[in-house]
Amino acid sequence: MNYKLVHQTQYTYTGNVNNYHGIACLMPKISPRQNCTNFALQITPMPDEISQRTDYFGNTLHHFSIHQPHTQLTVLATSMIETRSSIITDLFMTNREVKEQLRTNHALKTQLLEYMIPSSFVQWDEEIRNFGADCFSENQSFYQSARQLCHKIYTEFKYVSGFTTIHTPLKTVLKERKGVCQDFSHLAIACFRSLGFAARYISGYLETQPPPGKTKLQGSDATHAWVSVYAPGVGWCDFDPTNDLVPQEKHITTAWGRDFGDVSPLRGIVFSTGKQTFKVGVDVIPV
Repeated sequence: MNYKLVHQTQYTYTGNVNNYHGIACLMPKISPRQNCTNFALQITPMPDEISQRTDYFGNTLHHFSIHQPHTQLTVLATSMIETRSSIITDLFMTNREVKEQLRTNHALKTQLLEYMIPSSFVQWDEEIRNFGADCFSENQSFYQSARQLCHKIYTEFKYVSGFTTIHTPLKTVLKERKGVCQDFSHLAIACFRSLGFAARYISGYLETQPPPGKTKLQGSDATHAWVSVYAPGVGWCDFDPTNDLVPQEKHITTAWGRDFGDVSPLRGIVFSTGKQTFKVGVDVIPV
C-alpha cells in the first residue's frame, strides 16, 4: 500500500511563550515491512535551532528550539509511505522453548533485557501476571498464545476514549476493563514480560474507514499503538490487541521502545506562566 500521512499538532497558549524546547518523534521508520520515501517537518513559528538524530532505539528524532515569543505552535509532519504485508501463520516454538532460549542464551538475554523488565508505564503484579498466564501453557505454540492474549484483551475490554490518561495505572485498566490502544498495548506488554518474554511498544498509525454511507472527515484518523514480541530465530512479531489482528500493510510504524514514554510523538519544555490547549489532526490517505 502507498499512503500520504499528515499529522498536525497545534498548541494555543493564553500567554506568550518566550522559549520552547521540543522533541518530535514523527518520522516513520524504514524497515523490511515499510519504506518512508519522503518526509517533511514544518514548524511554526520557525525554530531558531533544529537538528535530527537517531535515539537509542533507532527512532528518528527532531530536536528544535524557538526563542521568539509566540502564543501558538504548529507542528506539521507529512510523509509518503510504502507498506508491505508479512504473513506468519505460526512459529512452531512452544512457550517453554521460547522462555528457555531467553533464559539460557545470555547474549540474547542481554540484548533484550530492557524489553523484559518493568519500565515507566509497564508495571505488573500477580493479578496482571495471572490475567495473561492462562493463555501461555508450557507446550502451546508461542505465536498462537500471543494471539490468544490479544484476543482476550479485545473481547474483555471496551474501547472508551478519554476514560484513561497516560498516568492511569494498569491495575485500574484491568479492574475497569476500559481504555484505549495505549492502555491495551501496555497491558499486553506487562503480561508478556511478567511471563518471561520480551515485548516492546510500537507507536504509529492505522488506516481507518468511516461508518457505512459516511464520508471520511479530514483529520479524523489518529495515532495508534500495538505490541511486538520477540521469538528466537524469527525476530520481532507484531500484534494489535485493540483490533485483535496481526498488523499488515494498513499499520504504519513510527517508533518503538519500552513503552509510550520512549516514543511520544511530541514533547517539550515551555517557558510560560499561562495555560495551554492543543488539538491533533491525523490523515492516513491511500494514494
